[in-house]
Amino acid sequence: MENVYIGVDLGGTNLRVGIVDQKGQMLNVKQIPTDAETGYESIIKRMIALIKDVKKAYSAVSIGIGSPGPLNPFDGIVVAPPNLPGWKDVPITSIVQEELNIPTFLVNDADAAALGEALFGAGKKRSSSFYITVSTGIGGGYVQDDRLIQGEHGYSAEIGNMIIKPGGQKHANMNAGSLEALASGTSIAREGQARMGITGGAEEVFQLAEEGNEEAIFIIDEAIDALAIGIANLAHSVDPAVFILGGGVMQAKEMILPLLKEKVNQYVYEGLRGKIEIEPVQLDDKAGIIGAAMHGRRMVEQ
Repeated sequence: MENVYIGVDLGGTNLRVGIVDQKGQMLNVKQIPTDAETGYESIIKRMIALIKDVKKAYSAVSIGIGSPGPLNPFDGIVVAPPNLPGWKDVPITSIVQEELNIPTFLVNDADAAALGEALFGAGKKRSSSFYITVSTGIGGGYVQDDRLIQGEHGYSAEIGNMIIKPGGQKHANMNAGSLEALASGTSIAREGQARMGITGGAEEVFQLAEEGNEEAIFIIDEAIDALAIGIANLAHSVDPAVFILGGGVMQAKEMILPLLKEKVNQYVYEGLRGKIEIEPVQLDDKAGIIGAAMHGRRMVEQ
């Protein structure tokens, strides 16, 4: 029987579990609401039940759990994610492994998506790729030679906290003027409400910008400019073969990508201009499950 791997995408809204084969194909996937307010014990219990349900017809080699940070991927501990209230230093991998007797590993959710896209999506056959998700927040993941780079403490590619504008807008527990405070969907929605009095979030700002509203266009331009500075900083730091952009904000990719590429060229060395490749995701919401499953596979095989 072919080896298969379990990938878990633990989100603040939905909990998804999938079976993934060696070619990165999703063989089975199921989803339930996370019900984050119920606490970690309830969520992990339902996670285990969902894994048992999904894997009935398979003999899984490993389990990879993609979770929002902060977390300690090396010890399998979820530290304190803002969108999972009540989670504090939860040893999730040991709990799941003890119940299911399958080697279990933890990975940052953005890192999981980065690995999935690198192996089977927009980064396939590239020497390196930097994945960026622009949604409620901003996260990232860096893959070099098909290997996820997590850093000494597991905080590699936490680009949302990168300072773009010193002394700028403060957001959550981020630095003032951070990339997340300036370019996330949350920040676009905040500016839309503050400047235009609208309450429809980033989606409404993008819609008004498409209709030619000058204030909305200005808000989008500012956010894309901040993202362009962030990408230029990363290009000068690790020079990946491709930047892969995902997340809810990228639903407006037809508006974002041309302007973003133009702005990035303004902030990089002359020798890099025209060479920075920026592509949308190919796996969409499957990337996190596939990447988590492949992370588990690699950990158990090393």
